[in-house]
Amino acid sequence: MSGSGLENIIIDILALIFSVVFHEVAHGWMALRHGDETALRLGRLTLNPLPHIDPVGSIIVPLMLSFTSSIMFGWAKPVPVDPRRLRDPWNDHPKVAAAGPAANLLLALICAVLLGLVIGLAALTGATAQVLSAGPSPLKFLVSLFQTGIMINVVLAMFNLIPVPPLDGSWILTRFLPRDLHFRYEKLRRFGFAMVIGFLLLMRYTPLGNAFSGILMAVVHPFFGLAMAIARIFGA
Repeated sequence: MSGSGLENIIIDILALIFSVVFHEVAHGWMALRHGDETALRLGRLTLNPLPHIDPVGSIIVPLMLSFTSSIMFGWAKPVPVDPRRLRDPWNDHPKVAAAGPAANLLLALICAVLLGLVIGLAALTGATAQVLSAGPSPLKFLVSLFQTGIMINVVLAMFNLIPVPPLDGSWILTRFLPRDLHFRYEKLRRFGFAMVIGFLLLMRYTPLGNAFSGILMAVVHPFFGLAMAIARIFGA
């Protein structure tokens, strides 16, 4: 394997692990704000990845996707949330669910700003050639890391917002459903990730996949636009 290929895999895994851990911590932090201390008591309100890593979702699946040049995706162990401990479960639980995707969009924003600063400072110091060179360099590593960070976090945010149980979007949707429809929708949760697998198959074999890709690109574009706007301040 070439050094560049290995470097790309390292970047993918680093960006993904931090992003899924941040996503789960955001759930726990929001739950704590609204009265549920479960995640805190179990030691899950930490950015240390070890308590959060899921061997399959955080390591095996991302490695397989890296070797196949697919869009990087994965997950961490879900942070436990006890809705009964929330002060207002009907309104607070959707906020807890939304915190994860919101955290990923915040990370994408941070990566965009840092990407713009790195490109801009490279131009300001005459080091742009390092970024564009074929060989490895610290600046090129940072540019790749922040570019990957934007993509991974937008994918995580948008995928988790899909209203298919047990994804975060399903908990948000239930808050706005009429009571009778709410209870019927909740019955879908017993199918677990079979619902998600079914949705992934639909995206793979129907035009739904192209529609979702279009939405992803529409969300990604402003982040890269922000990065380039920041870079131009430095003359890039």
